[in-house]
Amino acid sequence: MATKSFKPKTPSLRYKNVADFSVLTPKKKQPRKPRKLIVSVSKTGGRNQFGKMTVRHIGGGHKRQYRMIDFLRDKLEIPAKVASLEYDPNRTAYIALLNYQDGEKRYILAPLNLSVGDPVIASEKADIKPGNNLTLSSIPVGTLIHNIEVEPGHGGKLGRSAGGFAQLMAKEGEYCQVKMPSGEIRLLHSRCRASIGQLSNTDHENITIGKAGRNRWFGIRPTNRGVSMNPIDHPHGGGEGKSSGGGHPRTPWGVPTKGYKTRNNKRTDAFIVKHRR
Repeated sequence: MATKSFKPKTPSLRYKNVADFSVLTPKKKQPRKPRKLIVSVSKTGGRNQFGKMTVRHIGGGHKRQYRMIDFLRDKLEIPAKVASLEYDPNRTAYIALLNYQDGEKRYILAPLNLSVGDPVIASEKADIKPGNNLTLSSIPVGTLIHNIEVEPGHGGKLGRSAGGFAQLMAKEGEYCQVKMPSGEIRLLHSRCRASIGQLSNTDHENITIGKAGRNRWFGIRPTNRGVSMNPIDHPHGGGEGKSSGGGHPRTPWGVPTKGYKTRNNKRTDAFIVKHRR
């Protein structure tokens, strides 16, 4: 899996590159999708129900439809086959459409090296192959995993972005030590489920946007620097000529934006074996 670059016919194309979608199933060959798997989503423009802007830099963008992803993987002991590998505009990893033996269809996050026609199953006796889903107690130590549950039966919450994976480090009684993508080592209950393998689209981190207009396609509006504002609008604002702002980087509301600890959850501190910092 690689990226695709362009001839610099215009200045914006010189550095622009996109993901190589050759690994995905062509649209003409994709099977028809059930209506219940695709939901229309309305845009907020960063505004709440009163029309007040609560999140900056959001607006516009291409229309999207939400694909209902099976994070729970609760269809146990029923084999399925991969019908197609598809692009999902709502996430960085690719998705796979599964055809189960009982006729049901579901989307899952597609791991690396999963191909059309491959068998996939959620079972305690499943092979350690990409796409299979097991409890942590059934997975060998050292295995790369993704879509990991934090609480049993609550669905996968961790390791869901492109190229992401965690690693099962050790097992201690009812709990397992899992090394997260951030480097943090955390205790998770052995009944939590996880899928095998590293997620697809590993080259996502190498993509260069290339031009401002491409960010607008994603629904991201321009971000203005604090130092270019007036003092009333931002803590960095004001000063004669171009000023550096002074002090540590912060938001318009004075909250530090680099190295600021926002974690306030002492209830689960005991489950962190090694912090990511």
